[in-house]
Amino acid sequence: MNYHTGNFELNTQKILDAINKAKLENADLVVFSELSVCGYPPRDFLEFNDFINLCTESVQLIAEHCVGIAAIVGAPTVNPKVEGKDLYNSAYFLADGKVQQIIHKTLLPNYDVFDEYRYFEPNRTFEIVNYKDKKLAVTICEDLWNLSENPMYINSPMDELIKQSPDCIINIAASPYSKVQINTRLNVLKNNAVKYNLPLLYVNHIGAQTQLIFDGGSCVLNSNGKLVGQLRHFEEDVISVDLYELNNQNSITETAQTNQINYQDIEQALVLGIKEYFRKQGFSKAILGLSGGVDSALVLCLAAKALGAENVLAVMLPSQYSSDHSVSDSQKLVENLGVKSDLISIENTFAALQQTLSKQFENTEFNIAEENMQSRSRAVILMALANKFGYILLNTSNKSELAVGYGTLYGDMCGGISVIGDLYKTEVYALCEYINRNEEIIPKNILTKAPSAELRPNQKDSDSLPDYEVLDAILNHYIEERKGPNEIIALGFSEELVKRTLKMVNNNEWKRLQAPPVLRVSSKSFGPGRRMPLVAKYLG
Repeated sequence: MNYHTGNFELNTQKILDAINKAKLENADLVVFSELSVCGYPPRDFLEFNDFINLCTESVQLIAEHCVGIAAIVGAPTVNPKVEGKDLYNSAYFLADGKVQQIIHKTLLPNYDVFDEYRYFEPNRTFEIVNYKDKKLAVTICEDLWNLSENPMYINSPMDELIKQSPDCIINIAASPYSKVQINTRLNVLKNNAVKYNLPLLYVNHIGAQTQLIFDGGSCVLNSNGKLVGQLRHFEEDVISVDLYELNNQNSITETAQTNQINYQDIEQALVLGIKEYFRKQGFSKAILGLSGGVDSALVLCLAAKALGAENVLAVMLPSQYSSDHSVSDSQKLVENLGVKSDLISIENTFAALQQTLSKQFENTEFNIAEENMQSRSRAVILMALANKFGYILLNTSNKSELAVGYGTLYGDMCGGISVIGDLYKTEVYALCEYINRNEEIIPKNILTKAPSAELRPNQKDSDSLPDYEVLDAILNHYIEERKGPNEIIALGFSEELVKRTLKMVNNNEWKRLQAPPVLRVSSKSFGPGRRMPLVAKYLG
């Protein structure tokens, strides 16, 4: 299911509708995901007593409808003890019109985008759920993620629950998407099913909550770790399974796992992220500056797919430094997508700013100040149109640019949401090629010309930055893999280049702090999952 954080009426009704549908199919038990009642992540809403009271009231209402059927829903519960955190992250077992049992989450992730130990107390008692003639080992997300050779936690809930001879494992989760998560998650689930020799039912969220995108991927495994039931990714879905027949069912043919990035998944994730950000905020129309470059072209394609071409406005904002093909390429893309467009030259705006500052800039050379004036002129125009006509500005910066500070604060870094801020430049090109796999939607010239900000004569990205293939590899080692400079240099990269690149990353943390939220598709995106000090000397 696709839940909305804090929207108790919507979430409760979704759950009740699914329970009623399950009743019609003569189901015995219907399972919902982690913190499904309040949405995930609720973050500091959990510090409000009223929010917790609404959670409790919603659970009670859902319980009243669990007559002739049982349900498992996720919600916070109050810790009745004096010591410890005020709340537990819990799974409610509902049957016969009331709450029958509450199971608390044991392993609380406190890394990357997760900060559950900020709010919740870990569980220390282990009980299975007895329902009809089955013993259910109910676990919550991270509770199954402690099987590695170097485990993060000192205990494992299933090691305790297996002592009570359960018949199956149920795991309710809120596991966000990343380009490596789908394969990693499935392997974790398979390892649990095999280790404990039990069938496993896994239920995840779909949808998006600001930066976090949830792909779903709910599934059913038999005790041999074979996939026997699979719900759709990136869409709401329901599946019925018979616990008695799981080991007799034919396994599903799985897509072969590779180390290659799945750009179909990335496209679906970003489209869903845009769609959900707009829908859940009550927005409907998007605007963006279309430069004739690859980044804005990709964002336009994704926005048109997410919101509908009729709800997207692409504005071309050429200056005296823009090439003719930047406008013609943009116009061709607009025609291919069927979006609305406008063309507004910034030459007069830029000239007026230069005239205004002529006394102050007298006897100085053209430099980054004039370049940034152009970028900020574009932002002023885009935001004026957005304010006047009710658009939300989409940011078009990529991860490579954000990493090294190759962007203008209050200029091209403006926007309500950063659509491709978690895609390196090389990945931007690859996703564009995927979009063009069947027909040329993005004009070929956009993909083949040298990248340029076009803020001065004959400018190219390569004037300031190393080749993107090399730059992105260094950035990936540093950001995603958390390798230090000596480790990266040992991989064969130039010492001077590594140190210069990492210095740029660290020295531009202050700019990224003021950038819009970034849709997360990697294992380490800029935002709440990467917390770096602004005032620091490391490689500075």
